[in-house]
Amino acid sequence: MSGRGKRYEGEPKLNIKKVLAVIIVLIVIIMCIVLIVKFATSDGNSSTKIVANSYLTVYSGGKWGVINSKGETIIEPSYEDMIVIPDPTKAVFIYQYNVNLEDGTYNSGAINDKGERLFSSYDSVEAMQNVDSSNYVTYDTNVLKVSKNGKYGLINFNGTEILECTYDSITPLAGVKNSFVTMLGGLYGLVDNSGNVIIDNLYTGISSLTDRYEDGYIVRDSNGNYGLINYNKKQVLECKYSDIENVCGNSMYVVKENGNIEVVNSNGEVVLGSGFDNITSIDSGNLVFVRNEKYGVMSTDGTVLIEPTYDELTYAFDGNYIARNGENYGIINTSNETKLDFKYSYIAYMRDESFIEADRTDGLTDLLDNSFNVKVTGIVSEINTSKGFVKVRVDDEYKYYNFRLEERTSQEVFTSNTLFLSKQNGKYGYVDKNGIVIVDYIYDDATEQNDYGYVAVKSNGVWGALDQNGNVVVRPSYKLSLNTVISFIGKWHLAPDLNANYYTDENE
Repeated sequence: MSGRGKRYEGEPKLNIKKVLAVIIVLIVIIMCIVLIVKFATSDGNSSTKIVANSYLTVYSGGKWGVINSKGETIIEPSYEDMIVIPDPTKAVFIYQYNVNLEDGTYNSGAINDKGERLFSSYDSVEAMQNVDSSNYVTYDTNVLKVSKNGKYGLINFNGTEILECTYDSITPLAGVKNSFVTMLGGLYGLVDNSGNVIIDNLYTGISSLTDRYEDGYIVRDSNGNYGLINYNKKQVLECKYSDIENVCGNSMYVVKENGNIEVVNSNGEVVLGSGFDNITSIDSGNLVFVRNEKYGVMSTDGTVLIEPTYDELTYAFDGNYIARNGENYGIINTSNETKLDFKYSYIAYMRDESFIEADRTDGLTDLLDNSFNVKVTGIVSEINTSKGFVKVRVDDEYKYYNFRLEERTSQEVFTSNTLFLSKQNGKYGYVDKNGIVIVDYIYDDATEQNDYGYVAVKSNGVWGALDQNGNVVVRPSYKLSLNTVISFIGKWHLAPDLNANYYTDENE
């Protein structure tokens, strides 16, 4: 007897309409649950901060290692000397060994994220270390210096040789990107980070004209005379000058010839040769000149626009100059009209950001627009060019402004963050982007979320860390009194020496 579809006597018949209704209700309930879950978890980056993978040097127990941006250990701290990571996005780590501090000699090599040696066909592998305009150490992220049999060359981070090991030395041109001075047979030349020879090895000296390689390079020949070569390999000024100053603008240069300081054009023709003791800048067709230790402004035809009565003049924008009289700074224009009163202890024009930063004598700073209107007054904590904001402490509160000096919320500035610093009744906590409290107001001090998703919190005089969801990763236990910047990645905190740029788990 088959049991397929059999119904016992007395059992009511199946009501198809009721069954369908129940099924429909269940489907609706399931869809509602799915939508609720989706709504709660898919609201942009509110629950998860996307962190790009990168590598950082760490120091623990007297040894050096590597972690990634999640705080995971990549290379156990086991190296005696600091590991250098030239490009944080690439698993190429430079280490030193056989270091002799007495004579300054050492060996160096490279390893990957598995601790395997890289580029082993070379005797040594080194990062190309330079300094930026703020005198911070930087590394070239395109090339590495390698040696073989006592000669030096360049490779890229994939190991491809872009410059043969034929040179006696290769060094970065201080303060200038994409420029490496080579020595061969006692003479200097210059190459870029693609291995292109910009200047042949014909000169007894090479230096930068400015901090921009586009402005060219000063060269010295075997007779001790100076000339200028641009980055397109063109000889701009022949080697006939006794000196070339680090000043240029509008295709004009300041040189010294036959004991006289002159302004010449790119054809070597003298534009101005008298009326000044020195020229300190060339901007917008005008020149800041010095006469009898006082500063003024003249046009290229020698017409004096601002008499030399100031102790210092620096071009700002649109014919306006930052001027110093004694200890006080103000701003004047080429008509010698005062545009900003001489009441500041220092003034700087943020050229790329297009605003004025003027330090007051009371310790505060005025931020002004290009119309000389004071837009913000406070203590400038940070100018972040990558994210386009200025962080200012105003009336005991940190506030954010764009480069038009318009106030912005932290949610508008840090669009990918999951936590946002908030303050109530003198205590700090964190909210999400909708203002919902995620971390209660229990901390004495705290930081905004960093690029790695962590925040630093302070309680009873010591610091700890929370993750991007507000969970405690490191309970407050670090003093960090020597740190100017407080930042954590997992259990690791940024070391006091920002120039060294490494993280550690050690307390002071």
